[in-house]
Amino acid sequence: MKESKEPRVSDASPQSAAAPEYVSKPEHFINWQLSQLEFNWRVLDQALDANTPLLERLKFLCMCSINLDEFYEIRVAELKQKAALSVAEMGPENLPPREVLSAIGQRAHALVAEQYRILNDILFPELAQEHVRFVPRHEWTKKQTAWLRSHFQQMMSIISPMGLDPAHPFPQILNKSLNFLVSLKGKDAFGRKGGMAIVQTPRLLPRVVQLPPQETGGDPHDFVFLSSIIHAFVDELFLQMEITGCHQFRVTRNSDLYVDEEEIEDLRRAIESELLSRRYGEAVRLEVTNHCTEEMLAFLMDKFGVVQQEMFRVNGPVNLHRLMRLYDLLDRPDLKYPPFFPSIPKQLAHTKFSSRRVAEPLINKPTSTALTGKLPQSTFNIFEEIRKKDILLHHPFESFSPVLEFIQEACRDEKVLAIKQTLYRTGDHSAIVDALVAAARAGKEITVVDELRARFDEEINIRSATRLEEAGAHVVYGVVGYKVHAKMILVIRQEGSEFRNYVHLGTGNYHASTTRLYTDYSLFTCDEAMGKDVHRLFLEITSLGKPMALNKVLDSPFNLHPALLTKIEREAQNALAGKPARIIVKMNQLTELKIIQSLYQASQAGVKIDLIIRAMCSLRPGLPKVSENIRVRSIVGRFLEHGRVLYFQNNEHPEVFCTSADWMYRNLFRRIETCFPIEAPKLRKRLIEELEYYLEDNTNAWELLADGSYQRVERHGGRGVAAQSILMGKNAE
Repeated sequence: MKESKEPRVSDASPQSAAAPEYVSKPEHFINWQLSQLEFNWRVLDQALDANTPLLERLKFLCMCSINLDEFYEIRVAELKQKAALSVAEMGPENLPPREVLSAIGQRAHALVAEQYRILNDILFPELAQEHVRFVPRHEWTKKQTAWLRSHFQQMMSIISPMGLDPAHPFPQILNKSLNFLVSLKGKDAFGRKGGMAIVQTPRLLPRVVQLPPQETGGDPHDFVFLSSIIHAFVDELFLQMEITGCHQFRVTRNSDLYVDEEEIEDLRRAIESELLSRRYGEAVRLEVTNHCTEEMLAFLMDKFGVVQQEMFRVNGPVNLHRLMRLYDLLDRPDLKYPPFFPSIPKQLAHTKFSSRRVAEPLINKPTSTALTGKLPQSTFNIFEEIRKKDILLHHPFESFSPVLEFIQEACRDEKVLAIKQTLYRTGDHSAIVDALVAAARAGKEITVVDELRARFDEEINIRSATRLEEAGAHVVYGVVGYKVHAKMILVIRQEGSEFRNYVHLGTGNYHASTTRLYTDYSLFTCDEAMGKDVHRLFLEITSLGKPMALNKVLDSPFNLHPALLTKIEREAQNALAGKPARIIVKMNQLTELKIIQSLYQASQAGVKIDLIIRAMCSLRPGLPKVSENIRVRSIVGRFLEHGRVLYFQNNEHPEVFCTSADWMYRNLFRRIETCFPIEAPKLRKRLIEELEYYLEDNTNAWELLADGSYQRVERHGGRGVAAQSILMGKNAE
């Protein structure tokens, strides 16, 4: 295996090699944190879409709340640290951290106010029309009150109110937990005068409680918020005391993990230690109900050290995302999307998946492999199908089951000698992890690159790593200083006297839950050059040595960034020469400076550029003499757009790639990523057609304007086109 003569580590960076002035002006860029926040407005707008089933609209509202939590936990927390340290680091738009924080505060307050307006004025009334009610305290009947009091009294034993005095200082408040600040009058059993107390609500208690109709005399779909129950009966926690105020609150904390990888000896132990502190990081946001008194609000703000722009008064429960539970509690298919069963490609139609449409694997349930240690039997060999031709799957429109079957078949096939796989997010009770554990116990050579630093999945990944290690698998945790974000599997199979490499490369995670909710691509191939590339990538990650030359796959942090710049420049040169030139890119985020500058220059050369960017985009389209030939759109629909596809017209020789990497600095320079070509003509043509569906979408599409705002794409009297509906096999109306 020869080494590359040229270093594959890119020295290009956002600060290197001066670009022309017209593509470097600060006003030509959008701050990426503000762009990420704007995505939540598009998600929230789905809650207003009357064409979307009612409970799905409620889910979109909850998703917006969940996204905002993470935005504050990570992005705002980072900005606060920079502002506190007077860090002068700025993006290409030249906004210092304090100005970005101020702008975030304004937009976030408006977003939260709109969330509660939609909930209280639109969704709750429409749910009530469907006989789904959240019964307020002042409307409880005697039967309902009696049942709820009994329910509260059962909960009392696990609730520990804490009076605040010199012997009971202000307690540690768990990140994003539901709490109450209670003001009291009178004297307690020890003669102590009333003051203030904190009631912390255990996370195991459901925030939404369904009233049993037979016992309460109400409708079968009557619900009450846990916060309302505690408000109503909080006096039973403070006997003989007068309650003068009870106000719920919630604090969001810095949840980013910091591990100095150059100083530690054991990454896993260091992350386990950091996970304990995540729950009590620095406060970055405080939410209180809008009737909280100024005195109690000032008390809370002082205790958490938050400023005015980090404090949110809300008209309702402080933890909106817990409303997601309502979706699972209600058996109302009329208020949800129609069931959707992913298809199976024709190439696999004669196999065990012959029904053509199958239900996806169960999620969050122990698999038979986990319970018995045995792999389920199969009636066919998927390797035979891959040898015939490459297989491309588009999830969730096509089932994830073949990916699972590929792993399980590899684990039980006696001809398979070794399996290597990256794991970024898998979820608990993963069937893939179960299969790898069973294969390791059976004596196969199993190597797993388990990325412990996958944000908010660290604990799950540590548990998976432990299981794999105990089974005898080789587990590595990536490369110091770089996250392993690539999605790849390598199966080495002995066929006669030769070893053949079978490869799976994907744009999304090996996670059964997200494969039903996110759009992603999977490629199966036994192409010899691709197999060698993936083998070399695993060697780079698990071993020590210099970078090796790759044949077809582009990878970060080595050759992907310079290759992208070269391909964009090639399109520009083709346009200047009067040759066909076009770029279509579909991905989640676009923020890397030199990529944007290169796209601006290509636009000025006459290249038509279409960017389908789900969330963050720092590029401004439609700027005179900068980006007139660039169009940016965002698709927000039933599924979260996650698949990443690149198209370069390359005169009359189109190139199409799928990739795990967004065009961000972190993905191109601080992560290990793959970008792999789709070479089979039919598969390449199919991907180009699917990109065109997204460009024609006038139902779920938003267009980015030059001022940084988004507007919905209108139909203008024509037929509605929804890319996701087309891909589900249905025509949009």
